[in-house]
Amino acid sequence: MNQYRFRWSFTEDPTLSDRLFNLVEVVFPEIGVRDAAERSRQLGASWESASTPFIRFHEDLAITHVGVLEIPMQLMGQDVVVGGIHAVCTHPEFRRRGYYREVMEEVLDYCSDRYKTLVLTTTQPEIYNPFGFRVVGEHIFTAKCDSPGGTNGFRVLDTTDSNDVKLLNRLLETREPVSRILGVVKEKAVFYFNEGNNPLYYAEDLDLVAVMEIEDSKLKLFDLVGTQICTLEAILERISQPINEVEIYFSPERLDAKVQAFPHILGGELFLMVRGTFPPEGEKFMLPRSARC
Repeated sequence: MNQYRFRWSFTEDPTLSDRLFNLVEVVFPEIGVRDAAERSRQLGASWESASTPFIRFHEDLAITHVGVLEIPMQLMGQDVVVGGIHAVCTHPEFRRRGYYREVMEEVLDYCSDRYKTLVLTTTQPEIYNPFGFRVVGEHIFTAKCDSPGGTNGFRVLDTTDSNDVKLLNRLLETREPVSRILGVVKEKAVFYFNEGNNPLYYAEDLDLVAVMEIEDSKLKLFDLVGTQICTLEAILERISQPINEVEIYFSPERLDAKVQAFPHILGGELFLMVRGTFPPEGEKFMLPRSARC
């Protein structure tokens, strides 16, 4: 018998996803959770396979949820499986009744002998402070450059093409961490949920996927997925347009580039919070956008 009152199984209850997504859509309509979850499923890593849900129901209505994900990371050169707390929400009609506290306390008990480190990102850090979570400062990294534009070495992956999906799955399963300070390895579900609807750029000769955006002459690098991490120069050589500034949203020590670091809150409002041991604390780093939950 399950020792936890609020722990549920997507496998045992095929209606659970729909009832949970109803709740998430009410609280976070901007996420588009059903579309993102369906996209992840099509790419080969479903929400249901990755997340352990803790849900309180009122009759048949899901009213509070806290999900737990496992995220394999490399932290200061050590391989660690981190617990990711995600999709924390309570239905507006059932707030201020202690339900969130009950579910979160059960989640923390579940996680206590499984993970030394828990992470989450939030716009409301104050609601997690009472549970032992603390805000950890992050940094953005900038580099000035004078790249005139090289060959067109990247193409956009077609995630409706089975060969491109296989390629992306292969790289995510075998990737090198983008940083030894904080990098993700062998993780797909969170990546697909966050980036599955964004352009993903592939350089065949590097066998590398770049999560990036270009605004005028500014390159924004959010993540690199490959069996080897190349230099920033190699990336710039494969971008056909001139680039004179680069913003890097992860620790760039493997890019062999001269950078400056500045304190930064992603999107101006997404705070990284941790609970337990966190070796990179005090270092200059950023949790990649693709790994945030």
